[in-house]
Amino acid sequence: MQLSRRAFLAATGAVAAPLLLPGCGFVGGSSSSGGGTGAEGTLTFTTWGTDAELAGFRSAIDAFQQANEGATVNLNAVPYEQMFTNIDAQLQAGNPPDIFRVPYYTFGAYAGAGQLLDLSSYLSDGVQDQFTETAWAAVQNGGSPFGLPHHTDTSAILYNKQLLEAAGITDVPTSVDDAWTWEELGQVADRLKAGLPSGTYPFAYNWQGNGVTRWLSLLFQADGAFLDTDQKTPLIDSDAGRAAVEFSSSFFRNGWVPDTDTTTSSTYAADTWFSSTVAMVWSGAFQIPDADTTADFEWGVTYAPVDVRGGGDFGGNALVATQATNQPELAASFLEFVTQRDQMQGFCQSASLLPTRPDLLDGSLSFDVRPETTEVFVGQAGQVQPQDAAQVASPSMSGIIPVLKTQLDAAFLGSQDAATTVTNMAQGIADATGA
Repeated sequence: MQLSRRAFLAATGAVAAPLLLPGCGFVGGSSSSGGGTGAEGTLTFTTWGTDAELAGFRSAIDAFQQANEGATVNLNAVPYEQMFTNIDAQLQAGNPPDIFRVPYYTFGAYAGAGQLLDLSSYLSDGVQDQFTETAWAAVQNGGSPFGLPHHTDTSAILYNKQLLEAAGITDVPTSVDDAWTWEELGQVADRLKAGLPSGTYPFAYNWQGNGVTRWLSLLFQADGAFLDTDQKTPLIDSDAGRAAVEFSSSFFRNGWVPDTDTTTSSTYAADTWFSSTVAMVWSGAFQIPDADTTADFEWGVTYAPVDVRGGGDFGGNALVATQATNQPELAASFLEFVTQRDQMQGFCQSASLLPTRPDLLDGSLSFDVRPETTEVFVGQAGQVQPQDAAQVASPSMSGIIPVLKTQLDAAFLGSQDAATTVTNMAQGIADATGA
C-alpha cells in the first residue's frame, strides 16, 4: 500500500514530499553538442519533487537555457522511493545522470565513494561566500566541495492552538531567544497531560525512519557531538550524549508522547498531530502547505527547545554533479545558476523551504503559504551550527542511522539506560565508520 504524503516524508526523513510523477524512467549519461565549453552541451538532471519544486526546477532550466543558447538540460522527475535505487544502479553501470538531487545525510556516502564531481576547479571565485557557513560545511568532503547546497529545512514545533488553550497554555515563545528550555518544555508537557482529553498526548517527535537524524537536534542542544571532525571518531559517549538520551527517553516514561512514537514506528508523528492525537509536533517547514489545507483546527508554530544552546537538524537537499559527467564545466555552471539568489528565493518561497544563502535570511524571504511562519523557521535554521551539519555529511551516515534507531528505541522502550545506550552507540558508530 502506498504511504500518504506525510507518512512517506516521516519514513524517509526527506524534507520534500514525494509524488508519483511522470517520467519515471531514467535518462542516463550526458551528450556533448558544443565541445563542453561550459556554455554549450546537454545535461541530464534527475530529481524527485512536489509540484511546486518541479515547477521551480523547470523555471530555472528555462532561464538557464535562455542565458546559454547552446545549452540543454533534460529534467527527469521520478518518485522518491525509486530515486536512489536507480541512481545507485546507474552509477554502478557507469551511466548516471550528469546532475542529481541528494539529501545532505546521503551526500557523504556518494562523495566518499568518489562518485561525485569535485567542483573545486569549476566554480567561480567567491562562490563559497554566497552560502551560509553551515550549508557550505554540509557539501564538503576532504576539504573540497562536491555539490552546492540548494535548500535546507529544520524542525520547529507546530501546535494546535485549541488544545493548548484548553490546557491553559497561552504563552508560546514568539522569538528564538525566548524558546522553551528543556525544563520548561517538560512543564508544558505536564500541564498538557493533565489537561488534555484521555488518549491525547502533549506532543510527538518526527524521528521515524531516516528521520532519526532529527534526534541529533537534542544532542546538539546539549552541546554534544556524535562524530569528531574526521567524520569517523565517535564522540557520543559523553555527558551531552547521556543527557540527550535521558531527556528523549523521558518523553515515554512521562507519557508525553504516544507509545507508538518510536523511531521504527509505522505511525508517523505528523499524522498524529493532524488527527489531534497530539497537541504539538516537531516538523519541518515543508509541512506548512499540508497543514494549511488539511488541519481542521487553528494552529501555529514556535521554536524547538534549547538546553546548553540552541540546535536543530540540518535537513534539505544539495545538487551534485556525477564524476562520470562529460560536461563538468556546464554542470558546474548550471549548479551555480540554480543557486543564485533570485532562483533560490522563488524556489523556497513556493515550496515552503529554507534558503542556504545568507542574503535571503535578512527578512526578504516569505513563504507563499502562511507567510507569518517564515520568521520562525528561518530563526530556527539559524540555530544549526556548521559543525553539526558537517557531521551529518559523513560518508558513513547510511551505517550510522540504523545504529541510532536500534539504540534509541531500546532506550525509549525502557530496556536499557542512557549510559548503556551511548556506549552501544559509540561502538556501532565506530563499526560503521571504521574508526
